[in-house]
Amino acid sequence: MRPGTGTLLPRSLIVPALLGLAFLVVPLIALIARVQWETFWGDITSPEAAQALGLSLGTGLAATGLCVLLGVPLALLIARSSPRIAAVLRALVTVPLVLPPMVGGVALLFLYGRRGWVGGLLAEAGIALPFTTTAVVMAQTFVALPFLVLAVEGSLRATGTDLEQVAAGLGARRWAILRRVTLPLAAPGLIAGVVLSFARAIGEFGATALFAGNAPGVTQTMPLAIYTAFNGAGVTQGTAVALSLLLLVAALAVLLLVRGWRGETPRRGVPG
Repeated sequence: MRPGTGTLLPRSLIVPALLGLAFLVVPLIALIARVQWETFWGDITSPEAAQALGLSLGTGLAATGLCVLLGVPLALLIARSSPRIAAVLRALVTVPLVLPPMVGGVALLFLYGRRGWVGGLLAEAGIALPFTTTAVVMAQTFVALPFLVLAVEGSLRATGTDLEQVAAGLGARRWAILRRVTLPLAAPGLIAGVVLSFARAIGEFGATALFAGNAPGVTQTMPLAIYTAFNGAGVTQGTAVALSLLLLVAALAVLLLVRGWRGETPRRGVPG
């Protein structure tokens, strides 16, 4: 092969590369093959499945909104801090990404449980967070927030501060600069972060199971309903497979949306 006309990787790497691809794709094909298409609509519209689906969508949207409310200011703080402080903050934000979800659930339970630092104070006021729908939202936010923060922070760092400095030099106030310059420039990262956060929220399992429990109609989201079905309770296994397919389709849709947005959004320049 002539130089510059193709890859220079050794051909012997093709076999392990294809094996790696098969290791990721074949299980998904096996899942699709197990779907009972003749009963698919009935499976996903059964009362138990509809309950889990509705709860997942509702709590996922609430968690995503909370991620935006908390994550955008945090991303702005990281992006506009000194390199040393930004590195520390970024590392702290990344921890939930590498932390086993079960550990996150235990941490939330120790903080907001009846004997926790915050939970004890809330218990005195008659407020209980664990094993409630609110706990589901909190667990989903805990695992999804880093996706939004890192996406927005990366977008902010890429745009720099030149236009903000120009706006400040023209007399614009800080909130006006944020609203009319900073956030529009960070829009691609914000959209990607919102989509990724929502996908992570509706797919959350471990932290939700420990902190919120698995009560049908209250805390049993789609992942928990799927897990319960394969342990012989709750929805049927046919319904569990149908819900698994819905989560797979949602994940693929998220990837396509993020890729399409980033690929089609033109790079902004200095306005004339």
